[in-house]
Amino acid sequence: MPQREHSSAQATSYATESATQEGLDEIRRELGQDAVSTDVDDLEEHGFSEWSTSNTTARPRAVVRPSSTEEVSAIAKICTKYKIPMVPFGAGSSVEGNFSSPHSGICIDMSLMDKIVEFHPEDLDIVVQAGVNWTNLNEKIKVSGLFLPLDPGPTALIGGMIATNCSGTNAMRYGTMKDYVINLTVVLADGSVVKTRRRPRKTSAGYNLTALFTGSEGTLGIITEATLKLAIIPPKQSVAIATFPTVKDAAGAASDMIRGGVNLAALELMDDVQMKVVNSSGGAGGRKWEEQPTLFLKFSGTEQAIKDSIRAAKQVAKSSGCGSFTSATSEAEMESLWSARKQALWACLAVRPEGTEVWSTDVAVPISRMSDMIDECKGDAAKLGLFSSVLGHVGDGNFHQMIMYNPNKPEEKAAVKKVIDDMMHKALRMEGTVSGEHGIGIGKKECLLEELGPTTIGVMKSFKRSVDPHWLMNPGKVFDE
Repeated sequence: MPQREHSSAQATSYATESATQEGLDEIRRELGQDAVSTDVDDLEEHGFSEWSTSNTTARPRAVVRPSSTEEVSAIAKICTKYKIPMVPFGAGSSVEGNFSSPHSGICIDMSLMDKIVEFHPEDLDIVVQAGVNWTNLNEKIKVSGLFLPLDPGPTALIGGMIATNCSGTNAMRYGTMKDYVINLTVVLADGSVVKTRRRPRKTSAGYNLTALFTGSEGTLGIITEATLKLAIIPPKQSVAIATFPTVKDAAGAASDMIRGGVNLAALELMDDVQMKVVNSSGGAGGRKWEEQPTLFLKFSGTEQAIKDSIRAAKQVAKSSGCGSFTSATSEAEMESLWSARKQALWACLAVRPEGTEVWSTDVAVPISRMSDMIDECKGDAAKLGLFSSVLGHVGDGNFHQMIMYNPNKPEEKAAVKKVIDDMMHKALRMEGTVSGEHGIGIGKKECLLEELGPTTIGVMKSFKRSVDPHWLMNPGKVFDE
């Protein structure tokens, strides 16, 4: 991934090296020696990411692994006492430098907090600790006929999913993480523990603090526990793929399906480059694929409803220049047809030339502007003469662009940066957003300012100062002090 090194404009005075050491000694006395790691490899893993489009040269001084809300509170109290920055860490799968440590400090790894606290199948909700993995969660509760329908990277943990308001392929039908968070338990910078609300799905009691912490990327507090809504596993599912001569045709067909009311559970786009890469990696699902822009469609509901939806989708696709349309009639075919979409990222990384890095980012625009946006961005990237591809959650107007480049060639890196910057500006001109699901982290702070303006950012900063006056919670992310 591109290693954009960042410095921060923070004015806060953080702990000296000796003060940080005193704080770590105190944390060891409080939590035990085994809870604190200063292993070099551990620090590197928690301070640098090959997945991320942004990194810093600094690393955390230590990784601390709490096992309860009370231990997180104790850590926060000690860090506030010594003014030690705190960076929450989940699975490390974020891509905008969200868990980097520009001011060193300590990294708080939540992975040991992986318990299901309470399960209320009759109420369609569940209480979990922040370190629960969503795929493990769904496996454990599937006998109840319920599931958490979010679909981010398979390693993601609940705390990180909430902190970045994650999304994924199922967002078109089910929404994003914010739609599934009922309440949160959060540890503030001074160690205070707050619960944002009670368990009913509906409330008008006070400020919506649940929404405030959701998507805050750990800059307001550390999420330790969450009550989540669950959805009913659909009785039937099916998938289909449709190929098109151009990306604009495919994106246009996606918009037409949405506007035409086709009942879709997911609608994904992979361009011709992505399809070629899948083939060059040996194919997927036991087959080779047409190397054309391809829509991947998912349907759910009753058997008859799915048949009607497939028929409607096929009709729209054909009117938009679709070359081939294939739908699944069995579980095995369904897995085969969806396999290329699931393997897209891994296939691209497998063909990355040695010495190159990947710049991957996302934007989202109103659905009516999506085909123009994707077509323009793909055209701009093609002029670089480098590997570039487009992959999108086009069902909700969100797409990702990936470009491979040589970081040791300044002119090449600068050209890629310009294409990405132009992508952000285009999205804003089309009334879109610079981040559909990746968050802001370090990499998009300037873009966020352009998107929202100084007054709105000022309001956000006022919330930040009120709960974190010393700017200790994940400093350097989202915006600077």
